[in-house]
Amino acid sequence: MKLYTYFRSSASYRVRIALHLKGLDFESVPIHLVKGEQGGAEYLVKNPQGLVPALDVGGRIITQSLAILDYLENTYPATPLLSHNPLDRANVWAVCQMIACDTHPLNNLKVLKYLQQRLAISDDDKQAWYAHWIHENFAPLEKLLQKTAGNCCFGDTPTLADCVLIPQVYNAKRFGVDLSAYPTITAIDEYCNTLPAFIKAHPSEQVDCIK
Repeated sequence: MKLYTYFRSSASYRVRIALHLKGLDFESVPIHLVKGEQGGAEYLVKNPQGLVPALDVGGRIITQSLAILDYLENTYPATPLLSHNPLDRANVWAVCQMIACDTHPLNNLKVLKYLQQRLAISDDDKQAWYAHWIHENFAPLEKLLQKTAGNCCFGDTPTLADCVLIPQVYNAKRFGVDLSAYPTITAIDEYCNTLPAFIKAHPSEQVDCIK
């Protein structure tokens, strides 16, 4: 498998965590988002959206991180990241979607670039925008996780919810968002980042990391 990725892409980060949790071998193919490599003709053949991640499985391409996570879960069930109980599975997917559908799209690179380049908002306003949407979604997420969390989002074993949450926390910290109101979320983040799979997937460990 080849994973087209960018070290700071939270969507790519989700997939890297899942791949490492399942112990799967893959080749990372960096696509530099800031330099615009995602808009190159060669990459657009693979993913017409010009987004990362994209997973190449024997020449067939899967796009969208949640679709990739679903593929990995169904294809490599030996290390499950979802419960066999349908209700529990649905609750994990709900947390994934709160982050991947309601939080991340408002704060991703192309939106922030549009706000600054097209609408000419200031750096301070961009920061306020970013923090607003983190708080808008982390507040209810904190309440949900208080009911389900152990060391991880659901008990003490990582699920897909942790794969999706940890990258969003990383981004929030990178943008200087105050997370003190979310002790459950921050405790989960601290624990998960002690686990080998999460350490390997961290942006600072990627071949394209700018150090």
